[in-house]
Amino acid sequence: MKRRSFIQQACGLSLCLPAFARSAGTPYLGQIGLQLYTLRKAIAEDLKKTLGEVAKIGYRQVEPYGFPSPQSIDMIKRAKDLGMRVHSSHFTWDSLLHPEKKGMRPFAEVLETAREHDLTDLVVPYLHNEDRKDLEAYKKTAETLNRGAELSAEAGIRLAYHNHAFEFKPMTQGKTGYDVFVESFSPRMFFEVDVFWVKLGGVDPVAQLAKLENRVSQLHLKDLQKGSTCPNFDKVQPEAFDEIGDGMIPMIPIMQAAQKFGVKHCHVEQDHSPDPLASVRKSLDFLRSQ
Repeated sequence: MKRRSFIQQACGLSLCLPAFARSAGTPYLGQIGLQLYTLRKAIAEDLKKTLGEVAKIGYRQVEPYGFPSPQSIDMIKRAKDLGMRVHSSHFTWDSLLHPEKKGMRPFAEVLETAREHDLTDLVVPYLHNEDRKDLEAYKKTAETLNRGAELSAEAGIRLAYHNHAFEFKPMTQGKTGYDVFVESFSPRMFFEVDVFWVKLGGVDPVAQLAKLENRVSQLHLKDLQKGSTCPNFDKVQPEAFDEIGDGMIPMIPIMQAAQKFGVKHCHVEQDHSPDPLASVRKSLDFLRSQ
C-alpha cells in the first residue's frame, strides 16, 4: 500500500468508529437520558410518535413529568416498549407538600404507583412561593421533604429536589434557601442538580457538585446562552435556553465531576426551543463528538 493511501485510510478510520468508541472520554453516554418536559408540546400532540423519535436519536432513558398522571404512565410504558429505560420521574409534589389540596392523591399512593412501574427515583420539580418565601419557609419545606424521603426509602425509592435559580438568592444575612436545604436535608433526601439554573444562580456547577459530594442522585444537562448575566433571579427569556455546546456552560467537566461524585443518571433538558426535537438531537450529537 502506498504511503499516501495508508494515511488517507488511517485518517478516515475514526469516522467509521461507532459513537461509543469515539466518545470514550464522555461519561454517561451509554445511558444518557432526556427529561421529557423538553418535548411537552409534541408529546401532547402525539406521544407515540415523539417518543419514537427520541429513541431514534439515541437517548437510552427518559425522565417523565407529572407523575402519576395518565399521560406520565403512557410515557413510561411507551418508552419501555421502545427499549429506553425509565428510572426517575418528576411528580405532583403537592401530594407531599400540600396534601390538603382538593383532588390531590396521597403521597403513599404515588409511591405505590412508582413501585408498580419500577421507578427508583421521584423528584420534586418546583416550589410554590409560599414554600420558599423566607428561610423559615425553606426550613419547614425541608422538614416535610425529609419525612417524604423516609417514606420513599421504605418503598425503595429515592426522593430528590430539583433546583432552579431562586434557591440561590441571598436572603437573611446572605443565607440562601439552598443553604438551608444543604444543612437540613436528611441523608435520605437527595438533590437533582440542574446545571443551567445553578449557573444562573451565580454558582459554579462543578463546585456545587463537589460541595454536595454523594448527595446528588441525578443531573440535568442544560446550556445557557453565551453572554447571559449571572446571577439572574428575574424572569428568564426563552432564548436563554441553548443547545449543549452552543452556550456558556462547559458540560464535559461537569459530567466528569458527576461521575467522580457518584451521580447515577444525567438527563439532557432544554425548557424552550423553536424546534425541541432538533435541539435534543443537536445536544446529543455534541456530547457524542467530545
